[in-house]
Amino acid sequence: MTGEPPPDRPVPRPAGGGSGAARAAEQLALLRETAPRPRPARRRPLAEDRPVARVLVDKGLVHLDRYFDYAVPAAMAETALPGVRVRVRFGAGERGGRREGGRLVDGFVVGRLAESDFPGRLAPLARVLSSEPVLSPELLDLCRAVADRYAGSLADVVQLAVPPRMARAERIDSPAPLPPPPAPDPGGWNRYPRGPAYLESLAGGGSPRAVWTALPGPGWPDELARAAAACLASGRGVVAVLPDGRTAARADAALTALLGPDRHVLLTADAGPEARYRRWLAVSRGSVRAVIGTRAAMFAPVRDPGLVICWDDGDASHGDDRAPHPHAREVLLLRAARAGAGVLLGGHACTAEGARLMTTGWAAPLTPDRSAVRAAAPLIRTLGDDDRAGDEAAHTARLPTLAWRIARDALRLGPVLVQVPRRGYVPALSCDRCREPARCPACRGPLAADAPDTPPACGWCGSAHPDWHCPACGGRRARARAVGVRRTAEELGRAFPGIPVRTSGRGGEGGNDGNDVPDEVPDTPALVVSTPGAEPRVADGPGYAAALLLDGRVLLNRPGLRAGEETLRRWLGAAALVRPAGEGGAVVVPAEPTLRPVQALVRWDPVGFAERELADRTELAFPPVSRMAAVSGPPEAVRRLLEGAELPPEAEILGPVELPRTPPGAPRRPGAPAPGEQWERALVRVPPGRGSEMARALRASLAARLARREREIARVRVDPREIG
Repeated sequence: MTGEPPPDRPVPRPAGGGSGAARAAEQLALLRETAPRPRPARRRPLAEDRPVARVLVDKGLVHLDRYFDYAVPAAMAETALPGVRVRVRFGAGERGGRREGGRLVDGFVVGRLAESDFPGRLAPLARVLSSEPVLSPELLDLCRAVADRYAGSLADVVQLAVPPRMARAERIDSPAPLPPPPAPDPGGWNRYPRGPAYLESLAGGGSPRAVWTALPGPGWPDELARAAAACLASGRGVVAVLPDGRTAARADAALTALLGPDRHVLLTADAGPEARYRRWLAVSRGSVRAVIGTRAAMFAPVRDPGLVICWDDGDASHGDDRAPHPHAREVLLLRAARAGAGVLLGGHACTAEGARLMTTGWAAPLTPDRSAVRAAAPLIRTLGDDDRAGDEAAHTARLPTLAWRIARDALRLGPVLVQVPRRGYVPALSCDRCREPARCPACRGPLAADAPDTPPACGWCGSAHPDWHCPACGGRRARARAVGVRRTAEELGRAFPGIPVRTSGRGGEGGNDGNDVPDEVPDTPALVVSTPGAEPRVADGPGYAAALLLDGRVLLNRPGLRAGEETLRRWLGAAALVRPAGEGGAVVVPAEPTLRPVQALVRWDPVGFAERELADRTELAFPPVSRMAAVSGPPEAVRRLLEGAELPPEAEILGPVELPRTPPGAPRRPGAPAPGEQWERALVRVPPGRGSEMARALRASLAARLARREREIARVRVDPREIG
């Protein structure tokens, strides 16, 4: 046993006399003798062929948006191939012959090189996580294009495109690919003058581009499936993106009924992470050539895509909430342009973006003739002069006499749909005396009522206020300022005694079986009260006997550029579930009949409405005629970012303007200021053809701010959905 202490224990102070300086020198010498000496790092032999791996590091920071080179150990030479996942030590360095600093992060190998242009010593790859090549060159190029369009980082886009790894799924072999199916007959496409020719072009290997205005009724899933089957018949792939799991399931069932199983996969969150990754691998490996799914399916690695489909592109669900906020429609259009694929942009409504594709000639209209519309659409009723003369409260009543009478008669035939824009019971209260909005005394949040016998509660902090009184007039009674789904169902239950009332909506509005958004309701007399987008279809029946579209002014009075477009889209989605007028179907819209969205619904003319919206936006240079980016954040951060951006000469900067403050206690929304913090927003507008320059300039300025580690950084969002 030696007299030296082990190196992981404190060195004892030497005993005995002597001066303090001598004792310190003696202790220092002892420390040097007992301290462990650094050992030179053992260099692992490198791969003989292409010993450098170019890696995309999973760090979603704009100023680190580049590739990094790493050395490939000989043991990883056969597995560290382009497209595989690896772990690397990021930010590491060599000091005194030892590796110091850095931490392990994930990444993707994007290439193997013979040598690197980095002058120093390359850090080796730490580990190959999987030999599965999940990031193909085609997918990498698409992600790069999306990042450039939206002024984002490549790593952020790749995170959206490649799902998390599930090791057990990778060990399961994918099935062998099936031969192309035969071309289907047109089916319901015969109702569209150009429909059969569109399918014939797809089956023959063509790449037609069209904006499809679907007829009302339950036929659109079959028509979508036939378009996909026609492309599969040519030996090419298909990517179809729908706004939610319910609509994706309908398209999935239609394609399965048309072609049988194993021809395509369904990619939605409902499948679970492992099943979804297993299906994604089947696509990546080439076993399956068609994908139907929700937003994330826009990046599905389908080989040789011949057709991309986007259903209901005006739905907000197509826009991703995660940076850099890509929109499924724009990603699919990018993908089609790069791959030379066909396009089918469909829905019951038509967006201004779809109208622009038609007016520029980039896409052809796939619209039905007027006789087919009259045969499939329900009767649309508004409040005319005769109705107002017989009902003095028709203009202000939520359920005027006309709507009550049509619902009563329709209940003899089947279920009646009632669309209500708001969720909950009474989502907004006001003073019964002075009509001042009721707010929480603690955080100033809006007060709401969850049930008829519960006291008002704050929608922000959740505290109840049974003794609430109005600070303006002292009143102690509250009245409903807005009525939600459950209160409407309660009122209709009293108005139609003996008739079952079902509800459907997100966030706890569920049906009788506890499901928030039931997919179907039986074809029996009942009132189905639903929020927009959550309307269930009628099982095994011709559709609803009638629909009541209540509180239209709530939708029309929403702030924003798309209020009218979004209102018409929601109305058309509900009215499309109603049986044709020849079978007794009717829709009541208790709104001003002269309004443009009401007139478009009465005529069932979504394309005409979209063309007029596009003309108005063209005159004002609003999107989609121009490209815009929103720069928001603290005032000084917005100013610095804009000053540092080398924008194209044609760029206009609108603003900045102050954003509404988030009151204390209110929940913070993504991209919004913290409670009590003041933000500003500026809009950058450029003409068509200059969007890529604008995005590149804003990203470069943002990267410079991040590299300097400035305390406050503004946020950039290209093509914001709402600018009003």
